[in-house]
Amino acid sequence: MRKSEGRRHPLPAVLAIATAAALCGMQGYKAIAGWAKDLTPKARERFRCRREKGVYRVPSEFIIRDVLIRVDPTALDQACQQWNKAYAQDDPSLAVDGKTMRNAHDEHGQQTHIMSVVGHQTGVCHTQKKSAPCP
Repeated sequence: MRKSEGRRHPLPAVLAIATAAALCGMQGYKAIAGWAKDLTPKARERFRCRREKGVYRVPSEFIIRDVLIRVDPTALDQACQQWNKAYAQDDPSLAVDGKTMRNAHDEHGQQTHIMSVVGHQTGVCHTQKKSAPCP
């Protein structure tokens, strides 16, 4: 567990960013940090990054590395299982899928990416979000 002093980034945000970056093919702490740095302000808000003077801050390479090395894998697995019980009660397994929408661009001219989480057994779409571009 991190000490309270110097705690600047919410643990769930760091873990979510690292997971999303890995799902987008980033390998290593430097690549994950670079992916996070390229997130749009809206994506940073959705990841619940720390807000400072109206700007959402992403964790640095050092913070990402430190968190991933120090996180208790058993506790993380238990937390993921609890989430699954709460949000996917009838689905022992979930599928995470992503698509890049052809000819769909956002206000900055970047292609639109959609990610969704669907239960294998029920076919229920638990969430579907427009996501930040994967570099």
